[in-house]
Amino acid sequence: MHKKKKLSFLNIWNMSFGFLGIQFGFALQGGFMSRIFQTLGASKDEIPMLWIFAPLAGLIVQPIIGYMSDRTWSERFGRRKPFFLIGAIFASAALIFMPYSPVLWVAVGTLLILDASINISMEPFRALVADLLPESQRSYGFVVQTLIIGIGTWVASQLPRVLNQMGVSNEAAENVVPQNVKLAFLIGGIVFILSILYTVLTTKEHPPEDINEFEKEKKANAGFVNGVNEIFENIIRMPKTMIKLGVVQFFSWFAFFTMWSMAVPALTEHVYKAPKPEKESMTESAYTAADLAYNNAADIIGAAMGTYGLSSMVFALILTFIASRININRKLTHMASLVIGGVGFILMLYAKDETMLHVSFACIGISWGSILSMPYAMLSSTIDPKKMGIYMGLFNMFIVIPQILAAVGGINFAYKTFFGEATINTMLLAGASLIIAGLSNLLITDPKAIRYSE
Repeated sequence: MHKKKKLSFLNIWNMSFGFLGIQFGFALQGGFMSRIFQTLGASKDEIPMLWIFAPLAGLIVQPIIGYMSDRTWSERFGRRKPFFLIGAIFASAALIFMPYSPVLWVAVGTLLILDASINISMEPFRALVADLLPESQRSYGFVVQTLIIGIGTWVASQLPRVLNQMGVSNEAAENVVPQNVKLAFLIGGIVFILSILYTVLTTKEHPPEDINEFEKEKKANAGFVNGVNEIFENIIRMPKTMIKLGVVQFFSWFAFFTMWSMAVPALTEHVYKAPKPEKESMTESAYTAADLAYNNAADIIGAAMGTYGLSSMVFALILTFIASRININRKLTHMASLVIGGVGFILMLYAKDETMLHVSFACIGISWGSILSMPYAMLSSTIDPKKMGIYMGLFNMFIVIPQILAAVGGINFAYKTFFGEATINTMLLAGASLIIAGLSNLLITDPKAIRYSE
């Protein structure tokens, strides 16, 4: 039986480094996908629905990949690493192609491929931490992942603006994505595959604790029907703590989906008075000037969104230092972090310039840093290690279901019903949702989830 030993910071860094590429993909998608949709002719109210394929892909892919990776073992390739690599190849290709989409439906289809591929890579990374680290290092391991995610978010979000400052144009013909965005997505695709390769080449996975029992269970449960039955059985028998964490996740991810889909249209309009223009009602020169103003504002907002990655990185650094020395209270840490992020969203209503946007996104980054570490640390301490992959995959339901509900009309209904017609009220909705998520941590009562026990 393999006994898990404490790993060094370098070991944990190497096994988590692939998240740099994964987050390049998510940051470019989250910061610039709505801009691509608007460029290809989508209206503000259509944008959430166009995003629906991203969470749908996660809903389908994550449990299947989790189930499959739990039942995979190769002396040469390992258990989780084959999935990292397959996902990275397809995700990199989708990132590079995305900004060249000629029409809206092609961009939506490419988003489906991109998000499905990112999920193929991402889910096994969560399970890998639990596979290789002892209980006492779980919080530490997930926080190191968050540190790398923060770096990826910040750097990727800056790319279009930095490239424009270096001379790459952010102007383009109607329904054409600017060159600085195209080049940013190309860089993202390259970083994605290289960072995944780094983890694959520097990390050694351990075989199942009892290889004979593993092979026996694998044969007994072979086949599509058995696989589907087992997935549904695990849903029915889902641990209570996982369900409670699911409530927290639901409101957290509703908030962040609202930000990713609506921040660019809301903030270009509210802060910079530069909404995406409609050519039909304007002269050629007026449209060109208005479109340039929109692209400039979108570059600034995309870069400002990177601040949440930067602050999540700083927050993760602090948590890394603390979690490596102290047995932290995960529940209270997560609750406070989410409430701070909710306040950050609400502050956007009073933003008049870029400085205030950076303050708002810095607060949101504290939430993001916690969302990417604390729920997984709490969950991994309360589930069967043999089912780590499948439960990490099923846990993703609490991420994608709120996004699907948001996409099919939840955002438009909620912000217009409770806060008013102005697009900036989508950010108020996100803030309220994140504060509810924070308070929902009070539902968590399992001592093993709150703090690890020897």
